[in-house]
Amino acid sequence: MSDLIAGVVAMVVCAPAAYALGPWLLRRIPEPILEEGQTKPRYAELATRRAAIWCGVLAGVAGGVVGWRIGFAGGLAAWIALVVSGAVLGYIDARTRYLPSAIIWPTYGVVSVALVGAAVVTGQWQSLGRAAIAGLIGFGVFYLLWFVFPRGVGFGDVRLSGLLAVALGWLGWGEFVSGLYGGFFLGAVLGILLTAAKVFRRKEMFPFGPFMLAGAVLGVLFGGPLERLYLG
Repeated sequence: MSDLIAGVVAMVVCAPAAYALGPWLLRRIPEPILEEGQTKPRYAELATRRAAIWCGVLAGVAGGVVGWRIGFAGGLAAWIALVVSGAVLGYIDARTRYLPSAIIWPTYGVVSVALVGAAVVTGQWQSLGRAAIAGLIGFGVFYLLWFVFPRGVGFGDVRLSGLLAVALGWLGWGEFVSGLYGGFFLGAVLGILLTAAKVFRRKEMFPFGPFMLAGAVLGVLFGGPLERLYLG
């Protein structure tokens, strides 16, 4: 019952926060420096009611699922912050194919402070250490992918990978592996299908962030059970 209440609380907090924060951020974050020939909608042009509704709905659904899964245990505050920021980032990436560092880096700080606070309150120092190690691994692997295949992985995806890895690592190695790399697999498969369906052109950057964020939520849901199944 407490887990269900946690899900409702997280949904009630995340939905209005993302609804208000999405357009507010879109009006204020700086535009990226584009390479020659690149174009994108200006962030401020996307700060509409439609953006607010999308961000609110995405954050409400994800927050409810995550809150229900992890309950009121340490780490819920960090995940609420990540869900709100992630909903805004996912919407921006889907519309512009950019993940603004002006949102990602502050979210690192908020999530890190929240996890340190959770460790102080609950004594889950092992979880905090695992989160830090997972963050380094996730960032490092995606950095290598970006270095080898920059047309397939943007550096915004690299920054986002570390953020998701920290939060997933706090929950466990099963959540980390299934969430981060499940999102990568999901994006790769759907990317091929959407390109084949001519939704995206082969030479344009693919908005990978929304699939990474969806994978993280799936990791929260299924990572623990999959880890226990694998380990017998």
